[in-house]
Amino acid sequence: MKSYVFPGDIEESIREIAANPIPYMRTADFSVVVRDIESMLLSLIHCPQGRVIPYTASGTGAMDAVVTNYVSMHNKALILAGGAFGLRWKGLCDFYNYPNALFEVPFGRDADYERLEAVVAKEKPDIFLCQHHETSSGQLFDLKKISDICTHHGVSLVVDAISSFLSDPLDMDDLKIDICIVSSQKGLNISPGIALVFLSQRLKGISFPDKSYYFDFNENLKNLERGQTPYSPATTLFMQLHSRLQRNMELGVAHIIKTVSTRAIYFRRLCLENGWELPVETPSNCITGFFVHKNGDILFSELMKRGIFIMPGGVPNYFRVSHTGVQTCQDLDKLAASIKEIENSSI
Repeated sequence: MKSYVFPGDIEESIREIAANPIPYMRTADFSVVVRDIESMLLSLIHCPQGRVIPYTASGTGAMDAVVTNYVSMHNKALILAGGAFGLRWKGLCDFYNYPNALFEVPFGRDADYERLEAVVAKEKPDIFLCQHHETSSGQLFDLKKISDICTHHGVSLVVDAISSFLSDPLDMDDLKIDICIVSSQKGLNISPGIALVFLSQRLKGISFPDKSYYFDFNENLKNLERGQTPYSPATTLFMQLHSRLQRNMELGVAHIIKTVSTRAIYFRRLCLENGWELPVETPSNCITGFFVHKNGDILFSELMKRGIFIMPGGVPNYFRVSHTGVQTCQDLDKLAASIKEIENSSI
């Protein structure tokens, strides 16, 4: 199989870690691994004095943790929603009955930042929830403009960077982001199962409300002082993450992002050559979203028959290709040729 869905194809050396004997997590050696993971993650996101809480959960688990532990401390949230994942912030706030307002952006469009600032001034939220990159469409939002608006109005900024981390530039300290969330199966290119909550230095020393059991910030931060999680972690995934981060530190953030960007640019050129519409106003490096003209109803299943996975986009004839993981320009040439052949077939 060739995968253009998250996390993409993973190197055999990383996958092989899962075949090793599982280390016992309540040891000094595993505590070193957990501390190393936190240090490397903070370096890669440019927040060296912050903290990272790792959960054995999906990215939505990290969102839930942020809502119960942090949004719950505030009077009102404003949510930027450009698709399904922005609306997930809304769903979580509504589920827990936390007051919120919604700023919706059309599919594949960038936000109108002047209008956004006017809404912030009118709604007077004390916390802003957004995605750096709306994965359902491929739209990348301008965090610098969002950060400036939040700073000007004294609003705490929380960013879901799950699909942009290590694909697009992200400096947590420079952007004055209070909380970022990331998960293992996208830019970190390992299997799903670890969700990460990054807390800025500004949040150090805060006592968070005890409104969650498993996701409780206070309990997790207390255990992390000894390099442990309060409940059993996904031990093998932690070992894979540790290895991945060691490689990322050697490569450097700029090199990793350039690699992903080069693939994205190459595939988008193939899309244009084949006449596929690229509707996203400001695309992230991590995926390319495109419309095919014909046979969109069978494209996904027909590619699967050829051993190829791509992502449906939730809109008819719209598909997404991830640029994370192991892939070459030759791989992308073959992918485009397969899509074109199916599009033009009489199946």
